[in-house]
Amino acid sequence: MPIHLGIVGVGAFAQCFIPLFKAHPRVSRVTLCDLDPEKLAKNAAQWGIDRTCPSLDKLLETDVDAVAIITQHWLHAPQAIQALKARKHVYSAVPTGVSLQEIRDLERTVRETRKVYMIGETSYYYPAPVYCRKRLAAGDFGRIVFGEAEYYHDMDHGLMEVLAWRCKSLGLDPRKQGGDPPMYYPTHSTSMIISVTGAHMTHVSCQGYVDREPDTLYNPDVNIWKNAFSNEAALFRMSDGSSARINEFRRVGHPGTVRMTLFGTSGSFEENTAGPIWVTKKWGEQQRLDDLLSCAGVAAKDVAASGSEGGMEKITSRDGTHMGAAKIHDLARLPREFLGLPNGHNGSHQFLVDDFVRACDERTLPPNHVWNAARYAIPGIVAHDSALQGGKLLDVEDLGAAPRDFAIK
Repeated sequence: MPIHLGIVGVGAFAQCFIPLFKAHPRVSRVTLCDLDPEKLAKNAAQWGIDRTCPSLDKLLETDVDAVAIITQHWLHAPQAIQALKARKHVYSAVPTGVSLQEIRDLERTVRETRKVYMIGETSYYYPAPVYCRKRLAAGDFGRIVFGEAEYYHDMDHGLMEVLAWRCKSLGLDPRKQGGDPPMYYPTHSTSMIISVTGAHMTHVSCQGYVDREPDTLYNPDVNIWKNAFSNEAALFRMSDGSSARINEFRRVGHPGTVRMTLFGTSGSFEENTAGPIWVTKKWGEQQRLDDLLSCAGVAAKDVAASGSEGGMEKITSRDGTHMGAAKIHDLARLPREFLGLPNGHNGSHQFLVDDFVRACDERTLPPNHVWNAARYAIPGIVAHDSALQGGKLLDVEDLGAAPRDFAIK
């Protein structure tokens, strides 16, 4: 049956998701929720939504079946737990949580309530991981040896403004609330390796770069996190015997990227600023992947021409384009209603929305369920502890894989 969905937080990032949830054919109604009445009224009028709620507490008292939490990142886990206990399915923006105890409590609450929990990790549907999953399934990598993934996002590239927005509605001081450890926001990077190989992190040694910029954002005497590191680099041991290096940099002379590289015994995928490439141990055997993985948008007629199943072949070129998607994406599985709608973060948004709505409607686990969400986030939290101890090798706590007999209620 179609679900009634509440969207919690109607700030800048929510603008990418409100039209998608509203357009999904398995969503019967959308309710918007925000603490800012002016912003709430403006969004309701903009998107033609007739129902609003002034707080999460009030929203959870209504008949919504599910909530999408797109709020300040340090609120995600507590709000998700609150919603799950109110018997609502939960979609959460990243990160999963900012402490080990939060994530333990979240996993336990999912077990107890048997509701859908999904982390909206965009990197899962970036073209590179999608491509690598296909090559690994075909045996082209051989055995995985080493992986690298990084999220480079300098604070000057919009993050200071985002921090100010997020703090304003709660009356918080950005200088105190900001400066959180980069490894507390690792999921864009860790998910790339984990979602491809299926292995999880078991041990970590991490180094932190002590920030020297004059704005005091990363001054441990100023920020609530007592954190001095603006950049952190971690080396992980993986459960399959491979290793992985994860970089989370917030002060870096770079245009910014989320990318991965993966080396196997037979073949390897490399991605850098110059673009993606597939290589093997044979000299000169290289395949440029720019055209396949570029998120330039794909016309509906091209999806039809590919012979993909799912009814998309009935759509003509006049009906629209899959915005921001790449040719590697399985576009035929998406609702036709998504044609021409926003699709940010390298073509991932539409797939994430569809995953969550399908999971709620069909009572199934989405790919990015709570156990994967924990494996994406916990390694970063432990990595920061390692950095505080000068790179000491630490065990990474693992909450396990999804139970085989887990059933959604």
